[in-house]
Amino acid sequence: MSDVGGGKTTFVRGLAKGMGSNDKVASPTFTISREYRAGDLTMYHFDFYRLPQAGIMAEELAEVVGDRQAVVVVEWAGIVENVLPAERLTIQITPTGETERVFNFSFPDKLAYLVENT
Repeated sequence: MSDVGGGKTTFVRGLAKGMGSNDKVASPTFTISREYRAGDLTMYHFDFYRLPQAGIMAEELAEVVGDRQAVVVVEWAGIVENVLPAERLTIQITPTGETERVFNFSFPDKLAYLVENT
Protein backbone atom coordinates (compact mmCIF):
# COMPACT_ATOMS: atom_id res chain seq x y z
CA MET A 1 0.00 0.00 0.00
CA SER A 2 2.16 2.97 1.13
CA ASP A 3 4.67 4.34 3.61
CA VAL A 4 4.20 4.44 7.38
CA GLY A 5 1.59 7.11 8.12
CA GLY A 6 0.45 7.09 4.51
CA GLY A 7 -3.27 6.66 5.14
CA LYS A 8 -3.65 2.87 4.95
CA THR A 9 -5.76 2.51 8.10
CA THR A 10 -7.95 5.43 7.05
CA PHE A 11 -8.49 3.73 3.68
CA VAL A 12 -9.37 0.43 5.38
CA ARG A 13 -11.74 2.28 7.72
CA GLY A 14 -13.57 3.66 4.68
CA LEU A 15 -13.58 0.26 2.97
CA ALA A 16 -15.08 -1.39 6.07
CA LYS A 17 -17.72 1.33 6.33
CA GLY A 18 -18.53 0.94 2.62
CA MET A 19 -19.00 -2.80 3.21
CA GLY A 20 -21.50 -1.97 5.96
CA SER A 21 -19.33 -2.79 8.97
CA ASN A 22 -19.90 -0.98 12.24
CA ASP A 23 -16.70 -2.39 13.74
CA LYS A 24 -14.03 -0.02 15.03
CA VAL A 25 -11.12 -0.22 12.57
CA ALA A 26 -7.62 0.06 13.99
CA SER A 27 -4.18 -0.54 12.54
CA PRO A 28 -2.97 -4.15 12.86
CA THR A 29 0.69 -3.06 13.02
CA PHE A 30 1.23 -4.60 16.47
CA THR A 31 -1.37 -7.38 16.29
CA ILE A 32 -0.49 -8.36 12.67
CA SER A 33 -4.11 -9.08 11.77
CA ARG A 34 -7.62 -7.90 12.53
CA GLU A 35 -11.09 -8.96 11.38
CA TYR A 36 -14.15 -6.85 10.68
CA ARG A 37 -17.67 -8.14 10.03
CA ALA A 38 -20.12 -6.71 7.49
CA GLY A 39 -23.21 -8.86 7.01
CA ASP A 40 -22.11 -12.17 5.45
CA LEU A 41 -18.65 -10.80 4.67
CA THR A 42 -15.52 -10.67 6.77
CA MET A 43 -12.66 -8.29 6.07
CA TYR A 44 -9.26 -9.65 7.05
CA HIS A 45 -6.68 -6.90 7.49
CA PHE A 46 -3.03 -7.98 7.70
CA ASP A 47 0.03 -5.82 8.30
CA PHE A 48 3.42 -7.51 7.78
CA TYR A 49 5.50 -4.37 8.38
CA ARG A 50 7.20 -5.60 11.57
CA LEU A 51 7.83 -9.18 10.47
CA PRO A 52 11.14 -10.27 8.93
CA GLN A 53 9.32 -13.41 7.70
CA ALA A 54 5.64 -14.30 7.63
CA GLY A 55 5.83 -17.69 9.36
CA ILE A 56 2.47 -19.00 10.54
CA MET A 57 0.77 -15.75 9.46
CA ALA A 58 1.36 -16.78 5.82
CA GLU A 59 -0.69 -19.91 6.53
CA GLU A 60 -3.47 -17.85 8.08
CA LEU A 61 -3.44 -15.55 5.05
CA ALA A 62 -3.52 -18.52 2.65
CA GLU A 63 -6.63 -19.86 4.40
CA VAL A 64 -8.64 -16.66 3.92
CA VAL A 65 -7.43 -15.65 0.44
CA GLY A 66 -9.66 -18.24 -1.22
CA ASP A 67 -12.74 -17.54 0.90
CA ARG A 68 -15.51 -16.11 -1.29
CA GLN A 69 -17.03 -14.37 1.77
CA ALA A 70 -13.76 -12.59 2.56
CA VAL A 71 -12.25 -9.27 1.64
CA VAL A 72 -8.51 -9.45 2.29
CA VAL A 73 -6.36 -6.35 2.77
CA VAL A 74 -2.60 -6.83 3.08
CA GLU A 75 -0.13 -4.10 4.03
CA TRP A 76 3.59 -4.60 3.38
CA ALA A 77 2.84 -7.70 1.30
CA GLY A 78 6.37 -8.38 0.04
CA ILE A 79 7.04 -11.28 2.41
CA VAL A 80 3.78 -13.05 1.46
CA GLU A 81 3.94 -12.43 -2.29
CA ASN A 82 3.90 -16.20 -2.93
CA VAL A 83 0.64 -16.60 -0.97
CA LEU A 84 -1.28 -13.85 -2.76
CA PRO A 85 -3.24 -14.57 -5.94
CA ALA A 86 -1.53 -13.50 -9.16
CA GLU A 87 -4.70 -11.68 -10.18
CA ARG A 88 -5.38 -9.09 -7.50
CA LEU A 89 -6.10 -5.42 -6.96
CA THR A 90 -3.04 -3.53 -5.74
CA ILE A 91 -3.34 -0.02 -4.34
CA GLN A 92 -0.38 2.31 -3.90
CA ILE A 93 -1.11 5.29 -1.63
CA THR A 94 1.29 8.20 -2.03
CA PRO A 95 1.15 11.16 0.37
CA THR A 96 1.32 14.43 -1.57
CA GLY A 97 0.74 16.76 1.36
CA GLU A 98 -0.23 16.71 5.01
CA THR A 99 -3.78 15.56 4.26
CA GLU A 100 -3.60 14.79 0.53
CA ARG A 101 -3.04 11.36 -1.03
CA VAL A 102 -2.83 9.98 -4.55
CA PHE A 103 -4.17 6.46 -5.09
CA ASN A 104 -2.77 4.32 -7.91
CA PHE A 105 -4.65 1.12 -8.70
CA SER A 106 -3.28 -1.79 -10.68
CA PHE A 107 -5.35 -4.84 -11.54
CA PRO A 108 -6.08 -7.28 -14.36
CA ASP A 109 -9.01 -6.50 -16.67
CA LYS A 110 -11.21 -9.12 -15.02
CA LEU A 111 -11.08 -7.16 -11.73
CA ALA A 112 -11.96 -3.78 -13.25
CA TYR A 113 -15.45 -4.01 -11.74
CA LEU A 114 -13.88 -3.42 -8.33
CA VAL A 115 -12.92 0.16 -9.20
CA GLU A 116 -15.63 1.19 -11.66
CA ASN A 117 -17.98 4.03 -10.80
CA THR A 118 -21.51 2.95 -10.06
